[in-house]
Formats: sequence, C-alpha cells, structure tokens
Amino acid sequence: MSHNKYDVCVIGLGYVGLTLATVLSEVGLRVLGVEKRQSVVEMTANGRPHFSEAGLQEALSRVTSANRLVAVTELPEGLDCGIFIITVGTPLNSDGVARLDMIEAASGQVARYMADDALVILRSTVKIGTARNVVSPILRQSGKRFAVAMCPERTLEGRALQELRELPQIVGADDQATRDRASSLFRQLTSSVVQVSSLEAAEVIKLVDNTFRDVQFAFANEVARLCDAFGISAHEVISLGKLGYKRTNVPLPGLVGGPCLEKDPHILRESAQSRGIELEITRASRLVNERQPAETVSFISSKAKARGIADDAKIAILGMAFKGVPATDDLRGSMSSKVLHEIARERPKAAIYLYDPVVSREELAAHFPNCEVSQSLQDAVRDAAVVIIANNHPALAAVSPRGLAALMSANGFIYDYWNHFSSLTSEEKGSSYLAVGTSGVGEQH
Repeated sequence: MSHNKYDVCVIGLGYVGLTLATVLSEVGLRVLGVEKRQSVVEMTANGRPHFSEAGLQEALSRVTSANRLVAVTELPEGLDCGIFIITVGTPLNSDGVARLDMIEAASGQVARYMADDALVILRSTVKIGTARNVVSPILRQSGKRFAVAMCPERTLEGRALQELRELPQIVGADDQATRDRASSLFRQLTSSVVQVSSLEAAEVIKLVDNTFRDVQFAFANEVARLCDAFGISAHEVISLGKLGYKRTNVPLPGLVGGPCLEKDPHILRESAQSRGIELEITRASRLVNERQPAETVSFISSKAKARGIADDAKIAILGMAFKGVPATDDLRGSMSSKVLHEIARERPKAAIYLYDPVVSREELAAHFPNCEVSQSLQDAVRDAAVVIIANNHPALAAVSPRGLAALMSANGFIYDYWNHFSSLTSEEKGSSYLAVGTSGVGEQH
C-alpha cells in the first residue's frame, strides 16, 4: 500500500472533524486528518484528544496506534485519496456574519491535491448556497472532475461517537450518483441514511434543526419572564402543565448558547436576508436568549443591593462550559461567560471565583485571567455572598441549597439558571435560593 494512500481525508480536526475521523477509522478506513494547529496535530498523533468527549480518548488511542488515523498540518504531495470531507469552523465575525475564510482555504487545499473524480463532502454548518457558490467554484478552478455533496454534522457534544453510529445521516447532492457515493461512505457508520434532492436542502436541514431548538428555548425563557413578573413558578407551570399532555412540550428555561445555538440562527437569518426575507420568529428568539444574561444579572445585582451585600464581596460562578449534560469542556459560545461579563460590569469590585466540573483549572485561568479559579465546588462557594449556578452539570447539584448556604456568607443567596433543585420543597430550598422563572415566587403575592 502506498504510504500516501488513504480512504478519506478529513480537513479540520475540531469537535466535528476529530470525532468523525476517529469513527471512520474505527470501522476500518484509513483516514488522514488535516489540521493547521500544530499542537492539535501532535496531541492527535499521540492519541490524545484536545477536548473532552465521552469515549474519545480510548478510541483515538486505538486508531492512531494502529496507524489507521494519521494527523498532519497540510495535505502531502503525491496524495492518493478519493474522498475529502471539509469540517472546518464557520464562526461569526464581529458583524455577526459567518466567516468563510476557513471554508475557502480548505476548498483550495482540496482543489490542489485531489485527483480526477474526487468526492468532496462539505460538513461544516454554512449559509445556504455555500456548497454551490463558494466550494464548487474553487474546486472547478483546478480543471479536474469532481462531485460535491453536503452532509451536515448533527451530533451532540458529549455523545458524538455514539450518535455518529446511531443518528440518520443527511446526504444532499444534485445527482443520484453523488448521493449514492456519499451514502455508501456513511452507511459504514450508520444504518440510516436520508437522501435529499439538493445541496441547499441539506444545508437548510442543519440550520433548521438548531434554530428550532433556539426558538423553543426562547419561548421557555419568555414563560420564565412572565412567571417571574407574576410571582408564579415557571418550573411548576411548565413541568406540571405538560405532564401526560402530549400536545404541549415546552422545555424548561435556562441559558441558551454554545457553538451552534448561538450561531446557526444568525446564519439562517443571513441566508434569508440574501433573498429579501426577514425571519421574525428566529430574530425574536435570539433577542430573548441573548438578552437573558444582562436581564438576569440586573435582577441578581438588585437582589445583592437589597440584601446589603458589599460591592467587593465574593461571587462564585459554577459551570463555565456551555452546557453540563452531556458533559463537555467547550467554552465556545458559553452563556456563562456572558453572565460573568455582566457581573463584572455591574459589580466591578467583586472578587469573582469560578469552578467547572470538566474544564481544567489551567484552561479556566487562561480564559478568564481576572478571576480566581477554585479547585472544588466547596472552595468556590465558601464565604461567597452570591453563588450563580450557570450550567446544568449534575455535579453542581451535589450539595443542597441549604448545604451551599451554610458555606456562604450570612446574607448571601444562590441564583440557579437551571432549576437544579426544583423537586425540593420551599422549606428544603431555604430562603437563600432563587432560580430562573421562580425568582419572584412568594415576593409579590
């Protein structure tokens, strides 16, 4: 076998690329992973993932030591590979528009090294029309024959390896031959492949998936605002209102962020605006979810004033990753960061302590240099005047509200964005516990 012969080349070894490359290697394919960050290539070559993901450490270690997954910083000369998968990021720029420079660079690399009749699969989350209007023209400039498919990534961080083998895989292309080629690759991972009739249909499916979730969560947060204003428990209204009643399935309120939900509704809106359409519900949902940190921190701050908490008192924020279930160490798009920013703005003299059950202390310290990083939940909470529970990791509910209050300063209080303790009675919660959608309960009756 030629040294440079691979079944698949995956361009970009972030969350999407590395998990996909690992699972493709696990089913027996020889995979070349390309990543411009040298540190990521070195970690991958040593079988060490550069982020936390259930089962990835063991799987990556197996496939790299068996030489089925090889990581490099750029495609090699004399490459023999028939399938290229582009999985690079499309973060929003400062104007809120999805960046295309990484997609363009990856397409340029593929165009240079692919042979005739290569299959190029775009997996990144992109504006509608990117596969046709950005990727294809760059490939076309090579003068070679090629086929393009759009197969969006839809896995949940923390469950990626499992979902790559279980979830239906969307395959979009303009002709049946290309759809069949891409389908035969993904059928090696999952028994369920769903073909759609165009590149654009596949691009839209991914954007609609995440925007739908964003809209649902925004409505839950709107219900929480309403319940706060009337002194009713949103948790009770939502969870008991849908019990045994299948037509209503409102999610529970909480912070809405992360690398997808923060970004994809904006990409969908941008796509629509290019055809003169404004997506009003999508826009309003983002407004509700993006406004929540400032709105809730304003409430937290007024509560602190009312309780006579000093300006320089200790504040602990628990859970800095964008979510806790399934667990991840991903700080991208984390609304906990936005909460921290608002707290620092409202109470600039406060001593802010951070704790996360998954993110390493070194990474937290590097990411948030103006804060103290605590070794344990108890250390973070000890002597704090305000404790903010900012993600839904189960470890953050390991100590009861009364147990937390016992560690805190005498006039302190807890604000829980995730209603971790909703099943407890008000007696068990104590008077120092407040949560999203229940913070007005008992105060305005």
